[in-house]
Formats: sequence, C-alpha cells, structure tokens
Amino acid sequence: MKKTLKMTSLLLALCLVLALFAGCGEKKEEPAAQPAPAQSAESKTEENKTESGAPKAPETDKTEEKKEETQPAAPAEPEKAVEINVGVLKGPTGMGAVKLMDDSESGVYPDYHFTLTAEPTDIVARLSNGDLQIGALPTNLAANLYNKTNGNVRVIALNCLGVLYVLENGDSVKTPADLAGRTIWCNGQGSNPEYMINYIIRKAGLEPGKDVDVQFGEAGDISAKMISGEIDLCMLPVPAATAILIKNQDVRSALDVAAEYEKAASDGSVLTMGCLAARTDFIEAHPEAVADFLARYESTVGFVKDNTQDAAELVAKYEITGNAQIAAKALPDAGIVCITGEELRPSLEGYLQVMFDANPASVGGAMPGDDFYYAGK
Repeated sequence: MKKTLKMTSLLLALCLVLALFAGCGEKKEEPAAQPAPAQSAESKTEENKTESGAPKAPETDKTEEKKEETQPAAPAEPEKAVEINVGVLKGPTGMGAVKLMDDSESGVYPDYHFTLTAEPTDIVARLSNGDLQIGALPTNLAANLYNKTNGNVRVIALNCLGVLYVLENGDSVKTPADLAGRTIWCNGQGSNPEYMINYIIRKAGLEPGKDVDVQFGEAGDISAKMISGEIDLCMLPVPAATAILIKNQDVRSALDVAAEYEKAASDGSVLTMGCLAARTDFIEAHPEAVADFLARYESTVGFVKDNTQDAAELVAKYEITGNAQIAAKALPDAGIVCITGEELRPSLEGYLQVMFDANPASVGGAMPGDDFYYAGK
C-alpha cells in the first residue's frame, strides 16, 4: 500500500515538472501598437526651424516660381523724339548734307528740319538766338561764337577742308607773289576766305590793301562777272569756282589756296574751313540726339563720296549748284569730310592758332577753350 502511494506521488511530481516546461516554451503575445499621439502646434513649430533656430522658409510651388522667372519684363517707354533745326550753307557743307536733307524731307528723319542759306551770317544769327540747334559754319566763325556766347556754342564735327581756289582769266598768276599790283575779288568777308587770302598774301611778303587790292562781294555776283569777263581775278570756293571753269573756258585755276596754306604754315596744320557747331545747352540736354545726328551725318557724307552721280542729282535738286553736271564735277574737289570725337581737336586747333597769330579778331579775340571741342558723350 505504501509502495503504491509512493509511486503515485512520483508520477504527480513528474507531471507537474512537464507542465512547467510546456509553459516556458509558449511565445508571449506582443502588445498591440498604440496610435501616435497628435502633434502639438508647439512641436510643429520646433520641427519647422532650421539648425540655427531661424524658421524654415515655406516651400513654394516650383512651377509658379519658374513661370515668374521667365515672364518678360515690361517694355521701356520709347524716348520722345527730339526736334532739331539745322542750318547749312550753299556750298560744300550743303553738298555733304544732301542725303540727310532728302531723308528728312521724305519722312525718314521727320524730326530734322533743314534751312539752306548762302550767307554764314544768317546761321550765326539764328544759332545765337536759339532758332537753330546745329549749324554749318566756317571754323573761325564757330570760334567767334564760342567766345561771344561764353562757351554756349561748340564745334561737334569738321565737315569741310580747303576748297578755295584763285581763278584767273589769263596766265600770269603762278604764286601768291604774282598777286602784287592786282585786284582780286573774294566772298566771305569776316570769315575764312578773308583771313586766308590775307594770310597767303602776307606770307608772300605783300600787304593786303597796299600791295594787293582785295575786294569783297557775294559769290553769285563775282561768278557772273568772271563768266562775262568783267573781272579777271577772283578767289571762290567749290562749287562756285567749278561753275565758272565750266562756263568760261578762258578761266583757269591759278592757285589752290589749301596747298598754299600748307606751304606757308610751319606747324603742319591743314586748312579746315567748315564745321558743324551746336549750342552747348542743347548738347547737354540731348547728348543722345546729338550722337544720333552725327552718326547719320557721317553716313550721308559716305553716301555723297561714294555715289557721285546720285549725290549730284540731290545737290542740283536743292539748288546748291545750277545743275547736276556742275555738281558731279565739283564733288571730288569739295573737301567733304566728317571728323568727330578725339580727332576733332588736333585737326582744327593748329589752324585756329595760325588764324589767331595772324589776327586775334579772326577767332573772336582769344583762342577757344578745351570745351570748345566736343569729343562726344
């Protein structure tokens, strides 16, 4: 009996041990995942800060950003057109400007208004009172105006070199010294022609008014008298000189005044007879308009020099010469140029110095200052 009980106890203990081992081998059940708590406004603010603590910039729509970048800028308002009144002379300065005059008349440059006159004094008066903003003048008259207006007129371009010729109905004048005892008729009293004839006479050892009788008149009257034979000696510029040579075969070109000037001048300067002058107040108010005008003037000078026959027709159209035949013959000798910018002063100053040394009144009593020579904006 005792033996049976003992066996029963052992079996029960064995079952209990086995039950314990079975419990240890079972897998524990993982707890269910809990939903994340809602993020507070404060934690969102912290998250949107950069490492430095500054708030992050809000993200933009890249498509919108690109659209803004490629959007074209609003067009700038066009500059208001500037009206320019221009005076030119019936002579080489007018011949050089004929294409620009024609373009203005035909509407290509409707803001340019040209006045054509035979007398430099007309342009001097109108440039002085403001009727003209730009005028073609003998270079010494431009220097005079600079002095008389206290610097309110400046030279902006050289447009004409030496175009003066001594014409003789005969064959006795070969040098300036041969003018002794003669009467010579000239135009342009008070401007380059007067000072040039006096200069070459004096350089020949003669005195105007004493050894040579120098008379002055209008170019048209002098031309008519030379053609008819009423007078036998004159000094005139192209194209008036050209017309005389065509119409009276007995008249010849005796002296090229530009060549005689270069022989007499000791500084290497050249005879620079014509220029474009402009009012300083206009230049300062409208530098772009002045630059545009000079570029177009240079272009018209190129046209005249490269297209003689077409240019001659325009010269005749504006009655600068009697007909296109005279114009075509005169153009190659007209000394037409367009010298601007940094080349302006060295091309002109030496000539004005010669004039001043010969007669200070020829340039207004004093050499013009540095600002007389407009080098551009």
